[in-house]
Amino acid sequence: MAWRFFRKAEATPLSEIVRHFNEAARDEENFPSRIDPRIYHVRLILEYFGDLAGRRVLDVGCGKGRFARVLQEQHAGASLVGFDLAEAMLRRVPAGIAACGGSMTALPFRSESFDCAYATESLEHAVDIERAVAEMCRVVRPGGRIAIIDKNKEQWGRLETPEWEKWFGRWELERLLGRHCGRVSSRPISYWEDVEPDGLFLAWLAEK
Repeated sequence: MAWRFFRKAEATPLSEIVRHFNEAARDEENFPSRIDPRIYHVRLILEYFGDLAGRRVLDVGCGKGRFARVLQEQHAGASLVGFDLAEAMLRRVPAGIAACGGSMTALPFRSESFDCAYATESLEHAVDIERAVAEMCRVVRPGGRIAIIDKNKEQWGRLETPEWEKWFGRWELERLLGRHCGRVSSRPISYWEDVEPDGLFLAWLAEK
């Protein structure tokens, strides 16, 4: 069965991905509205972005806004925008966080209009990874910061995935981010800071 992970698949229509996530919005167990603020995924973003008072921050592929909710609670002075392709997900985004719909390959925002942007396990669903990364970088101002947390392609097959999902190598995303950003780094991370990474998750940090 391993061959199926490497064969070239037909491109999945964006409408099918939208339908999938609109239906998934009913699944609170696998697509929760809240996340434990102690989980290292969210702590890493908070630490990397620093003080967000008066800053404009974009959550790309926000789902129900679980990460944005933590940023809102810990940085009341930040201006947060949650962006997702599924309308049903956006209806769960907390009050006080601006919700906006569309495709991450064509973000409906002015260039250099955000101080920070992040994508947590959402880039893997983009229909065009190169364009999605370029769009994230485009909307962040010079000197702004970008964080991406996603799954390591070397671990492909550990989890059941939809046919369109893509996982990434460290150097693959470093290269794409490096086209637009001056500083780029990556490293394996775990859900918990005191647990050794098992190779499933990688974090990419970039400064434009």
